[in-house]
Parts: sequence; C-alpha cells; structure tokens
Amino acid sequence: MELNARIPDHPIEKMWTNHQFDMKLVNPANKRKYRVIVVGTGLAGGAAAATMGELGYNVECFTFHDSPRRAHSIAAQGGINAAKNYQGDGDSIHRLFYDTVKGGDFRSREANVHRLAELSLNIIDQAVAQGVPFAREYGGLLANRSFGGAQVSRTFYARGQTGQQLLLGVYQALERQVHAGTVNMHVRKEMMDVIVVDGQARGIVTRDLVSGKIEAHMADAVVLGTGGYSNVFFLSTNAKGCNVTATWRAHRRGAGFANPCFTQIHPTCIPQSGEYQSKLTLMSESLRNDGRIWVPKRAGDDRPAHQIPEGERDYYLERLYPSFGNLAPRDIASRRAKEMVDAGHGVGSMKNGVYLDFADAIGRLGKSAVEERYGNLFQMYEKITGEDPYQVPMRIYPAPHYTMGGLWVDYDLMTTVPGLFAIGEANFSDHGANRLGASALMQGLADGYFIVPTTIGNYLADGPKGGVDENHAAARDAVREVTESQNRLLETRGSRSVDSFHQELGRLMWNHCGMARTESGLEEALRKLPELREQFWRDVRVPGSADTLNQSLEKAGRVADFLEFAEVMCHDALTRDESCGAHFREEHVTEEGEARRDDENFAHGAVWEFKGVGEEPVRHQEPLTFEHVPLSQRSYK
Repeated sequence: MELNARIPDHPIEKMWTNHQFDMKLVNPANKRKYRVIVVGTGLAGGAAAATMGELGYNVECFTFHDSPRRAHSIAAQGGINAAKNYQGDGDSIHRLFYDTVKGGDFRSREANVHRLAELSLNIIDQAVAQGVPFAREYGGLLANRSFGGAQVSRTFYARGQTGQQLLLGVYQALERQVHAGTVNMHVRKEMMDVIVVDGQARGIVTRDLVSGKIEAHMADAVVLGTGGYSNVFFLSTNAKGCNVTATWRAHRRGAGFANPCFTQIHPTCIPQSGEYQSKLTLMSESLRNDGRIWVPKRAGDDRPAHQIPEGERDYYLERLYPSFGNLAPRDIASRRAKEMVDAGHGVGSMKNGVYLDFADAIGRLGKSAVEERYGNLFQMYEKITGEDPYQVPMRIYPAPHYTMGGLWVDYDLMTTVPGLFAIGEANFSDHGANRLGASALMQGLADGYFIVPTTIGNYLADGPKGGVDENHAAARDAVREVTESQNRLLETRGSRSVDSFHQELGRLMWNHCGMARTESGLEEALRKLPELREQFWRDVRVPGSADTLNQSLEKAGRVADFLEFAEVMCHDALTRDESCGAHFREEHVTEEGEARRDDENFAHGAVWEFKGVGEEPVRHQEPLTFEHVPLSQRSYK
C-alpha cells in the first residue's frame, strides 16, 4: 500500500489557494459527461452531491433513510466553529488552526487542518445565504458561544438544533439539484460493497431495503460520506442505524483505514439507567458554557444535590483547569468524570454520573435567558429523565460519540483506492486523537461544499473512464459476493439474536478499548474477538427472508462488519504504545494524570491494510510534521 498524502509544495497559508490553481480542471460542458456516486446524505454527503450537481456533474446519491433529512447530522446540537472573530476576542484562522491541532494532541495533518480553518469562514456565509436561522445578538449580528478547548467564542449555533438547521440548508440545496435533474436520489438503498475495476473505484453494490433487490451502480468516481463507527460499542450517542459497513467494505477492497482506535468519548451524555437501553442520549457540550460540573467531596454521599452545601462540593474541572474550567477538551473532561465516579463520588441511583448544575446561571442571567439558549435541550432532558433541570442539576456521564479514525485520504480527500473519496467523519484527516466540540459540522460542510467538488475534478480531468457497466465481471462478482454473504446470514438459523452479539461486542470493546486501555486488556480483547465472531457465524439467528423488508438482516450485516472491524481497532490501540488525546493507555500517564505522548515513535498516522478475515492486518505509517504548531505537552490549566 502506497501512502502519498500529496501535500502541495506551497506555504501553508497559500497552500489551498495555490493548489486550486495547480489542479487540472474539467470545463462546464465536459462535466456533463461524468457520473459520480455519493453515498450518504448528511452534511458531508448531501453538500457534496448538491455542489457537484450545481457544477454540472451527473450525481447518483444514495441513502438508506427514507429521506436525506433523516441523516445523523440532524442530531448535532451545540454549534459549528468558524474563525469570523465577530466577538473581537482574539480569534483568527491561525488560532482555530492552532486550537484544532493542539486539541487533537498533535496527531492530525497540519495541511488539512489549516485548510479547514480557512474554509470555516465560507461555511457560515453559505449557511446564512441558505437561510439557516443562526442565533443573533440584539443588534442583528450572528451570535457566538464558547466550546471546549478554546478560549474564544467562535461557535455559531441555532439553539440546540444546529445540526438539524444546517442539514435543512443542505437538503434544500440537494432537492434543488434533484429538481434540476443533475442529482438522482436513491432512498432506502444501503451500500454493501465497492466495485473496483483495474484498481479504480467504479461503482457500488446496494441492497434495496424494501424489496431486498441487490444491484450494481457504476460511475467514474465514488464519494463516501457515511459517518463514523461508534456503534461498535453498542451503547453510544449515535443513531442505531449508524455503522461501519460502507467504510469497512471499502477497506476490504483496498482502502487503508487510519487510526481506528481514535474514538471520542463525549463528556456530556445522560447516564445509562439500565441494561435494557439500546443507545445513549447526548446533551450538547454547549451546556458547559453556563452549567457547572461538580460531585460531592465525600465519597458515597447520598444526599440530594440541594442538601449538599457549597463547601462540600468539588467543582473538579474548575479546580484542575482554572484557565478553561468546565470547557476543558472532551477527552480530558471525560476522563476526569470517570475518575470521580470510579473513586465513589458518582451521583444518581446507579452512582454513574456527575452533576451539571445551572443554578448559578439561572441566578445570574434569569431563567428566561437560560431557556432562550438551551430550552429545547432542557425539555429533552426532562422528557427522558423525569427531572426538571431548572430545579435540580442534570446528571451526565461520558459516552462513545464521534470517531476521529476513518479511511485514510490524501490532501484531495482520495483514499488509497484511486477514484474513491471519503469525506466528513468517514475520513481521518482533520481531528487527530481528539475532536474539539463544534468541529464535526465544520469538517462535514468544508469537505462537502468546498473541497471534494473541486478536488474530484483533478482526478476526473483525464477523461471519463468509460467502458464499464453493470454487466462488467467485477460488478457481477461483487453482487454475487454480497448475495452469498446475505444468504449465509439467513441460513445459519442459530439460537441467538443479532442484538445479543452486538451487546456482547459492545461490552468487550468498552471494557478493553473504551475510555481507558491497557496492554493486557487489549490482548484479551484480541483473543476473545475471533471467538465471538466465529460464534456469531455459527449461532446467529436472522428471521425472515432476503426479498423483502428485513431489518434483522440489515442489522446482522452491520454487526458482522463490526466484529471484523473491532479487531483492527484493538490492534491499532495495542500497537500505539502511548497515550494521546482520547487514546488513553494507562501505562503512559504524566504525574498530573494526563496523556503522555511518545512523539519520537508515534508522531504518525497509523494506516491499516486488510489481509483477510482472521489474518493480522499490516500497519503502515504516514509521518506527521509540526512546523506551525510546535509539539508540546497539552496544558489547559
């Protein structure tokens, strides 16, 4: 596997601008000769499909939802970062770039991060032009609030519904192109494989989730905007449909998978309330602007929050990180919450949470001001827990959320398979070992609106690939392999449900490759995972048939992929013998309990090559250099 990041040889401040001039172009009349497949209709995929349609390409866009508006981007709550510096508080493109590289604990590619910071300005202008109802100050200017890992206010927001409102903007742009005929929308179609012809991505195999029909779709290039893989843990903030299948099947066809062990644990989620749960609920990080996090100083204190005097409360983030306080980065805030619960300071009936208290904010600002900022989030919390956060503190605890790992891509966002691009959370390029809050929406829209519609032309400019249709041998073989795998699932007729295997996998991964990892734990996981995978294929029971709507079959295919992917994730965590960002190896800790990096041996991206199911994957490295943000021990004190 060859890793060539193709980083342009220009000063970083001019790199993206000059690279656009250096790239080969496809003129408007010729764009009509090309067909591009886009998988996913979230902020990344929907924006890419809409923009490429506007440019004149013929776009085939696929989603397994009944509408593009159902994409998981809708669940993002708190905001989107941009270096507009409307507050006049010292923000700039360079500061956003600096904060993102530092926040990722120096495990991201500087060139990609700087481009992201530059394009953040364009994103806000685009969204405002689409009518996205960002919050505004009294005078009409767009409002900003703070998020973790930054000391400036750069996060634009629409109450606690920012992802939904941005997705509606994308949806409008997408449907405009559907109406214009440049985008052909395929709903309820799940991607099952990538079709590679002569080393190039030329199409995908899909299953119609209503009829069960499996078919090939061919194109000149394929773009994956299919999100992340946190559901490998079973319990996560992700929608139940989120999965690794698209990127994993691409990996099996030759696309390198980078840094799979970099999984983010979000500090602000509603704690688990019982074994019956199938997912966890995110409470926006924006709540940490005005909410104060604390636990009782005395371990095992069972008193209700209002009965615990101020002097007997430990506002531990404010104590440990006075410069950032409750807005410490997500990986740090999550680990500290875990430490408090593990030490016996947990709150709630299961002692598995910490308090997020708004009493001071309500006293300082008034209930109406707090309601204006966070009202829908407070309503959601009360509906789920039966507790009124205006009267009692919220209870929160970390949960699997975003995944920084993904398919390896070069500067043009192309994977190691020519013609196969990955955008948004599906790639690895921007966030290193920890994503700062409000940066997911930023990356998704930057990749979708501004980067891949430009860089894909550099690949396509040599002319349409041609000569390949659904009857090509590679397409027929891919359809056959998908069909055989699906039939094998249906024919097993074992005794265990798909969900039971997923739950067992999730517990194994959370215990050994979750918020904290150890060499012995990861080795144990790598012993158990092949056994669990073998048991799955021997004893799973998938009711129903293939030629109709069958959600058990859908889940079974996704869990089968998780069972394979989990091994690579654990190999990655075991081989990366350091702590960095959200990858916390207990053997590598500073005296103050923070992550201890090993820059001499691990200042690189780890890229894995598939060698077969049950075969040990091959690890490749992309060296990372830090010329503009010098390597240093992260400090938020």
